[in-house]
Amino acid sequence: MSTQFHSTNYRAPKTDFFTAVLTGQAPDRGLYMPESIPRLDKAELQRFSGAPYHEAANFVLRAYLDGISDEDLLAKCKKAYSFMPRLEKAGGNKHILWLDTGPTASFKDFAAQMMSPLMGHKLGRGEKLVILTATSGDTGSAIANAFHNIPNIEIIILFPIAEVTSNQRKQMTTLGGNVKTIAVSGKFDDCQAMVKEAFADERLKGLKLSSANSINIARLIPQSVYFIWAYAQLAKAAGEEVIFSIPSGNFGDMMGAILAWKMGLPVKKLIVATNANDEFPAFLKTGTYNKIEPSRMCISNAMNVGHPSNLTRLVDVFGGRMDEKGNLLKAPDMEKMRGLIHAVSVSDEETRKCIADTYKEEAIVLEPHGAVAWYALGEFLREHEEDAQTLCISLETANPAKFPEEINRILGISPVVPESLSKLDKLKEDYLKMDADYAGFYSYLSKI
Repeated sequence: MSTQFHSTNYRAPKTDFFTAVLTGQAPDRGLYMPESIPRLDKAELQRFSGAPYHEAANFVLRAYLDGISDEDLLAKCKKAYSFMPRLEKAGGNKHILWLDTGPTASFKDFAAQMMSPLMGHKLGRGEKLVILTATSGDTGSAIANAFHNIPNIEIIILFPIAEVTSNQRKQMTTLGGNVKTIAVSGKFDDCQAMVKEAFADERLKGLKLSSANSINIARLIPQSVYFIWAYAQLAKAAGEEVIFSIPSGNFGDMMGAILAWKMGLPVKKLIVATNANDEFPAFLKTGTYNKIEPSRMCISNAMNVGHPSNLTRLVDVFGGRMDEKGNLLKAPDMEKMRGLIHAVSVSDEETRKCIADTYKEEAIVLEPHGAVAWYALGEFLREHEEDAQTLCISLETANPAKFPEEINRILGISPVVPESLSKLDKLKEDYLKMDADYAGFYSYLSKI
C-alpha cells in the first residue's frame, strides 16, 4: 500500500507522492503531508551506523515512494549523494552536523540533489515543467544547481534583493540557461506570497507549475534523512535519546526533524532556534499566533521569515488546523508540542558573541545560522543541567565562506573558501528586477 498525501487545508483530494511533488502546493493552497508516516524500529535506526549516506536516503525514501523500482531509486540516491554530511565533536556530548558539503555549500543540497531526479522521473516526455521558488538565501542556489540544464524544466527564482549575500546571489544569477532569477524589492515573505499566488491563479492553469521550496513535500522527506543518519553514527545504544538544535526560518529543516521523530527517532527535545523573527517562540509560549510583518532583517538572513510556511504542517501533526495565511482555525495540542519542542529567539548580538566565543574556545568557525542553533543549545543545557550527558546534535546549515564580511568583522579572519564558491567573482550575473507586486509577476509568467 503506497503512502497517500493529504492537504493541510483538507479541501483537496488525497494523492500519491509523485503527484504531490509535481503539484508542489495543493490545489486548495494547503501543503501536502503524508497520511501515515512509516515507523522504523530501533534495530533499523542502528543499521545505518557507518553506512554510506545514500543507503540511509534510499531506505527512508523507499518507505514513502511508490511507482519507482528498487533498482532505479537506489541508483538515483547513489548519483544524488556523491557527498555526505560531516560530524564534529565540540565539547562534552555535543556535536555539530555540518551540512555544507554539497555542490553549493548549503544544507539545501541534501534535498535539491534528490528532488531533481524524482521530479524528472514522472515528467512526461516533451512535457514542460516550470518550477517557481522563493528564497531567503540558500534554497535558490541549491535548486538552480540541481536543475540547471535539465531538459523540459525551467527554474524561476525570486529573492529579496537586499537580504541575500553576494555569494548567495551569484550562485543563482551566474548559471543562465533554464535558470531565471528575479530580484524583488521586498522581503522573503513577499517573494513567497507571489509564488503561492501564482499557484492559485486560474489564469496560469496552462502552465505546469511546481515548487522547489520547502512547501514541496519532496524537500522535507530527503531532509529527514540526515537526522536519522547522524543519530545512527553517534548513538551508543539502541533507543538512546537525542537532542537536536535546528536554526529555523521557513521551518523546512524543523519539519524534516519532525518526520524523523514520527518515524521513530528517539528525540528527547527539538530546539527550534529562530533569529529576531520570534513569531513561533511567542506562539509556543502563549498559544496565540501573530505573524511578523514585515519580517525583521538579521545577519542570519535565510531565517528572516515572519510567517513560516511549514508551521501549518507542524500544526497539522499536532492535531490542529492553520490556513496558508496563518489563521489558526483549530488549535493544536499545545502541551504535547511543548513537550517535544523548545523554541528560543536569538538576537544578532548573541549570534555574533556565539561565533566569537566558539572560535576562541573550540577553534571552530560557525556561520550566523549555525551560530543561532549552537547558542540556543548552550542556553538550553545551562537551564537543564539534567541533560548534560544527553546526546546533542546542532545543525550547521551553510559554509562560513558564504558570509565572509560578517565572519571577518567578528573574528578578523577570512573563512576558507570551498571550490564551489571560489570562481563566482569571475562569472557574469544576469537577473531581472521587480517590485513586490503580483501583477508584475503574473505578467512575466503569462509570457513564458
